Amino acid sequence: MDRMLYVAMSGAKEVMLAQANNSNNLANASTDGFKKDFNIFRAQHMEGPGQHTRTYALDERPATDYSAGAIKVTGRDLDVVTKSDGFMAIQTPKGDEAFVRTASMQVKENGDLVDVQGNPILNEAGVPINVPPYKSIAVGDDGTISFVPADGQGNQLIVLDRLRLVAPDEKQLYKGLDGFSRLREDAGELDQANISVVSGALETSNVNTAEALVEMISLSRKYELQVKMMATSKTHSQKSDSLLSVR
Repeated sequence: MDRMLYVAMSGAKEVMLAQANNSNNLANASTDGFKKDFNIFRAQHMEGPGQHTRTYALDERPATDYSAGAIKVTGRDLDVVTKSDGFMAIQTPKGDEAFVRTASMQVKENGDLVDVQGNPILNEAGVPINVPPYKSIAVGDDGTISFVPADGQGNQLIVLDRLRLVAPDEKQLYKGLDGFSRLREDAGELDQANISVVSGALETSNVNTAEALVEMISLSRKYELQVKMMATSKTHSQKSDSLLSVR
């Protein structure tokens, strides 16, 4: 009966992992720019000598859904979203480059341009952008950042820098456990691309809440099935013990 018990325990554990992934998607349904993670189960044969008498379940997160979410108009000058399949670059806390489709940018007291989480926004050379004191600031359709100096006369805009905009194949991207989407190691360098951006808007999450809730119910039922299998294994074991104790 140990085989049945361990297979059921394995299935219950992997269902819990799948439920955690689905719960993370659902929890970020209102997070601007969040991209949901796919989740699949596959059969995993037990390795080792002898016959393959047991096959366990294995939960995997094979990819991320990079399809676009809905566009939310904010009217804020530093809220931007890329068009088509473009991405903009930010710097992660680890110091490497990551890619997002939308950003609610802020200017810190020292002039650093960062996203809402405090990650630096990169220019086309891959360097963090710093903004001098300004009266107003704007982002053009091509990602050009212009500003009116705080001590300037009139409202004449001065070009400051340009966002790093790229157009990678989505298959070249992967989302790490920290939530940042990066370029795979075997992918080549990305050049600045002719990507348009829209200011005054943000892209919402692409998580379908109804779909995620249905998936949650489905996974709960799968977990209950595995628990019933473990209970059945216990019953069978008790009956086997009672037969052996008969004299």
